[in-house]
Amino acid sequence: MHDSNRISSVPAALRPWVSQLWTAHTDTNASCTREHVLPTGQMHLVLRVAGPPLRVFDAHDPNRSDTLAGPVVGGVRERFHAKEHGAAIVSVGAVLRPGASLALFGVSAAELAGRHTPLADLWGPDAAALHDQMAAEHDATTRLACLCRFLQRRLSHAAPLPAALRDALDALSHPEPALAPRIDALVRASSISHRGFIARFRHATGLGPKRYARLMRLRGLLQVMARTPGASLAELALQCGYSDQAHMAREFRDMTGLTPSGYREIAPRHPHHVPLAPEAPSA
Repeated sequence: MHDSNRISSVPAALRPWVSQLWTAHTDTNASCTREHVLPTGQMHLVLRVAGPPLRVFDAHDPNRSDTLAGPVVGGVRERFHAKEHGAAIVSVGAVLRPGASLALFGVSAAELAGRHTPLADLWGPDAAALHDQMAAEHDATTRLACLCRFLQRRLSHAAPLPAALRDALDALSHPEPALAPRIDALVRASSISHRGFIARFRHATGLGPKRYARLMRLRGLLQVMARTPGASLAELALQCGYSDQAHMAREFRDMTGLTPSGYREIAPRHPHHVPLAPEAPSA
């Protein structure tokens, strides 16, 4: 299978709401396998320009699935989801920052959490217009430019995330997970009441701060695993802020559907996208 993936720089006007723009082109029609998509703590806007519709499997019941045609918004998830993987596709997308949901879609991130939502449910006819314009383009550069124009029009009058929330999010995304601050310290630093802080945080991210911090710890763990493939699991647990190796293993299995050692054996090219063999279970 041949994959062509491209990460593009984000225009300055979009950076408060978009952390990454990307395109993907897979030119194979090999038999599809399943892929575990591990949670990142971020929302995603995905437009499949060519290829079969997106098929997403239930993490709790791998025999249940939803098929989604057209552009979709992937809400923040606390656990992995499985999707069909391996078909020939052309996709374009954006990774969204906290606060982007209200600015782009007019709803709280909490309303979209834990599921995929057709963009047409949020944008109406504009979703089909965007998809049609994308399909009319013939290369990654022009598709990304088209997406940027749409996003800039939607975000031209959007208010940025309040500084107190930006600071809290930056602190929870510390590159050394063990050094991330406690939630009560973030609340005090924000000068917002505890209840108000939790509500605003959920509104912006889709999760409460404790659950978001749990995802950031997993993300940090995956990054450390990629950098230090020879580290023991006990060392990883200590470095990434888990109480012990057993704690790390429980959380890892719950959020990824895999054991840490099983994840290492697969050694995925992309830390949050884990391809599974056709005969392997999806959970």
